[in-house]
Amino acid sequence: MNARPPKPRITVIGTGYLGATQAVCMAHLGFEVVAVDVDPVKVDALASGRLPFFEPGLDTLLVETLATGRLRFTTDFADAAAFGEVHFVCVGTPQSSGSDAADLRYVDAAFSELARRITGRALIVGKSTVPVGTAERLAGMVAELTGGEVEVAWNPEFLREGFAVEDTLHPDRLVFGVASAEAEQSLRDAYAPLLEEGVPVVVADLATAELVKVAANSFLATKISFINAMAEVCEASGADVSLLARALSYDDRIGGRFLKPGLGFGGGCLPKDIRAFRARAEELGVSAAVTFLHEVDQINLRRRSRTVDLVRELAGPDLHGVRVAALGAAFKPDSDDVRDAPALDVARLLYLEGASVVVYDPKANANAHRAYPDLDYADSLAEAVNEADVVLLLTEWAEFVSAAPEDMGVLVAHRRIVDGRGALDVERYRAAGWEYRALGRPAEVGAARP
Repeated sequence: MNARPPKPRITVIGTGYLGATQAVCMAHLGFEVVAVDVDPVKVDALASGRLPFFEPGLDTLLVETLATGRLRFTTDFADAAAFGEVHFVCVGTPQSSGSDAADLRYVDAAFSELARRITGRALIVGKSTVPVGTAERLAGMVAELTGGEVEVAWNPEFLREGFAVEDTLHPDRLVFGVASAEAEQSLRDAYAPLLEEGVPVVVADLATAELVKVAANSFLATKISFINAMAEVCEASGADVSLLARALSYDDRIGGRFLKPGLGFGGGCLPKDIRAFRARAEELGVSAAVTFLHEVDQINLRRRSRTVDLVRELAGPDLHGVRVAALGAAFKPDSDDVRDAPALDVARLLYLEGASVVVYDPKANANAHRAYPDLDYADSLAEAVNEADVVLLLTEWAEFVSAAPEDMGVLVAHRRIVDGRGALDVERYRAAGWEYRALGRPAEVGAARP
């Protein structure tokens, strides 16, 4: 029986959503972990057991791993460089100002700050989503700074917000972008507990590993936008996109996952990643290969303005003074992330047309208020829908999906609802006297307005 390899000491650079999750989960797996960030407020909060964002289950796991003594947080790069044998870089790659390209300042800084301080053999592993070719460039920079003692690998992340702990501890695959057998072995040692569970590994070159994440996100965005493009056709022809999607889902070449019509995708990954992918393809001279991603993006954005149209069809055409209860602000349920959130974009568009918009989200109200302070915010579902002329479902939180239409009907001024996510029980709402509209679905013929 082969002896289990010694556990390498781990550092995680960046303690945002990805970094904090990686650090906590690696410590939970039994590794000694030091997580470093330049933000002392964030570091102090995490060291005290407080997450600066919402992610189900991660808060409990943070407290538990801190208690083991295997996890600590610091602002000291020198401390991290001296401690770690495998360094995971998990900093953000936001969209550049005035461009679709990714802003790589934080990635570059993390690699250079580490490389300048590392004094022995080590592996720096990029997990951030970057344009293809970044790893090779960084490998050259690190080799120059360290005399070849430090190698670079790429290990893309595939976290779904709301399921980050599960996706880290029980991933569907691991991708190792490496340039040597030694780097591969270091990653195998770092992920030994997962490999023992049989998690599949794809060992690839650096460029392929970089492409996996953006290719996966591009495919997912395309599938979501495809069914929403069909929703546009359904709206023009009187067909029902929900029935169309159901029929397509039985085809095992297509499948039903993410073939769900509605308001579309948002968040801090899909929109920026497909735009950065297009920008990088243009730099590589192959922009024609991903031209379709521009239309994918545009289809997604059009769903937002079409949702406003549905509100206008119910309560307009003039929306001045119309009270709208906007249920949801986060880009998806079980998250407080409002980056490029379709929900907030729709609320803002309604506000700009003069509607009186009241937003309620179980977890994202504070972040939404920081992004759009001009909107009004409620502390509960009941407060949000009180005296509403139109109720608008924008994020499919369980609280909203399970709410009784009979109970809400007592509170609203008019029983009108726009289901932006296709998540509600249509027949129950109509039976309770609601006028129901959804993207890609025909209005009920002869429905009486309450």
